[in-house]
Amino acid sequence: MRIMSKKMCQIPDKQKASNMMRKIFTLSVVAAFTTLVCPPLVSAVPILGSDLASFAVLGATGVTNVATSYIGGNLGSAPDASTGGGYVFSSGSLQANTAIAQNAQVQLDAAILAVNANAPFSTAIGSSLDAWQSTHGGVITPGTYSVDAAPVNLTGTLVLDGLGSSTAVWNFLFSSTLITSTTSNVTVQNVGSGANVGLYWTVGSAATLNGPTFAGNVLAMDTISSDGNLTIACGRLLSANAAVTLIQDNISIGGCSNLSGGYDQGNTAGGGGGGGDTGGGTPVPEPGTFLLLGFGLAGLVACRKKFLKA
Repeated sequence: MRIMSKKMCQIPDKQKASNMMRKIFTLSVVAAFTTLVCPPLVSAVPILGSDLASFAVLGATGVTNVATSYIGGNLGSAPDASTGGGYVFSSGSLQANTAIAQNAQVQLDAAILAVNANAPFSTAIGSSLDAWQSTHGGVITPGTYSVDAAPVNLTGTLVLDGLGSSTAVWNFLFSSTLITSTTSNVTVQNVGSGANVGLYWTVGSAATLNGPTFAGNVLAMDTISSDGNLTIACGRLLSANAAVTLIQDNISIGGCSNLSGGYDQGNTAGGGGGGGDTGGGTPVPEPGTFLLLGFGLAGLVACRKKFLKA
């Protein structure tokens, strides 16, 4: 009798504990799912490693130049030490296969992976930046965009509008080449203080920038070149596997007018964005969201098994 009475007393306790566990895990799953469906905008943080961030121009098989090019930041190459000549530095110095250049190349690989990790959440906009912009209010708002290959991806002025957010981030993911025409320009506007702005162009092949101005960080797998007299007042030219060719260009990470250094302040799409008043961009969920959801689901399964055994 005493044993039976003890077991009977234990049953409500087990059921109570089991019900409590189920509620906790259910709340965890609901919270994670809510965050997944409506992800918060994550505070932007730099994704370029400190050595990589110090470069305005970085090649892998060398950097060539037709004098004179003006550089604000380090210029170098690794593992090939060819860096050419005819530069005027406002800051930084030549880094010909130095330890800093070598480490910067390692950090470049990591940065490309980090930006491209947003691909599943990107908005496909075809091959023409001009066409997408013209049908979305005349501007492109913060977000992650995948762009197809074309003979020319940009012919006019691309206006990147931060909607007043100082944490605006744009990720442009090119599956193959990035090519701009001689009449193209890229401008950034309405980013508040601009303290935490991020602008990244990852290029699966070669980048050819023929317009007079461009902005942001070009992270290319292959060569980077222009037809000359290119000005990037706030950004970088970074090639992971090939050379960078300069022709009387002006490339700087310091001419950002109180904006974040070289537009390197985050790889999470912020502020939505499809351009203009139509929206369309997809904020990227924090990695912890997926982890929380996974733990919640695993916990529910474990709890259910334990409850059934009881």
